Amino acid sequence: MHQTFDAALGINLLHVNQAGADDNRAHFDEWGLTCLNIMSSPGAGKTVLLERTLAALNDTVKMVVIEGDMTTELDAERLRKYGVPVIAINTGRSCHLDSKMVSGGIHQLAYSYEPSEFDLVLVENVGNLVCPAEFEVGEHAKVALLSVTEGEDKPLKYPVMFQQADCLLITKIDLAPYLDIEISRIEENVRQMNPHVTIIPVSAKTGEGLALWYDWVRSQVGRFAPVTSEANPPNVAAFGH
Repeated sequence: MHQTFDAALGINLLHVNQAGADDNRAHFDEWGLTCLNIMSSPGAGKTVLLERTLAALNDTVKMVVIEGDMTTELDAERLRKYGVPVIAINTGRSCHLDSKMVSGGIHQLAYSYEPSEFDLVLVENVGNLVCPAEFEVGEHAKVALLSVTEGEDKPLKYPVMFQQADCLLITKIDLAPYLDIEISRIEENVRQMNPHVTIIPVSAKTGEGLALWYDWVRSQVGRFAPVTSEANPPNVAAFGH
């Protein structure tokens, strides 16, 4: 059976992107940096979650943010108030970050800072439940957010995001009493797609569940030790540092 041109083109794009993602991850590994790719639909609460995370962990975890947005730096400006480096990437008409865009962010990181001094890179992807899950950026783990306001059926209608997530945050749970929705049903639908994913219901407004999220983030930091010794340090020269 012959592939259509569009199908073949899509496979080639993913192949090229994966090669770039592998290269990005190799640099993160050299520097001992853990990278989390945070994904959701628009309005699910990615930026406010990052605000809470930066405020809670900044004293003990050295973090940098790569902030993806289509046209503005509004979210990046919100996060810069927490005193961490924030690298803004405007994707234009693209509905997701890809590995080449994040490579550009790594260039900026290596030029302006010593990357090995950081512990964690938080990538806030463009709001979209489909494309971000298909295009890896070099992350070590994928984090998906699903707001209770989006309904119980989203894991079934948009399965790829939830199948690939290592951690799922069910957000805005403080609104659940006002909606015709059951958090347990959301969890059941997610488990159909991904039986092993870590599920954490949270509310950025009340703080419920955030301590569990912070614990999960801490558990990821340091899992990926530098692959080089002091005698053979990471090659930042490739990024013009």
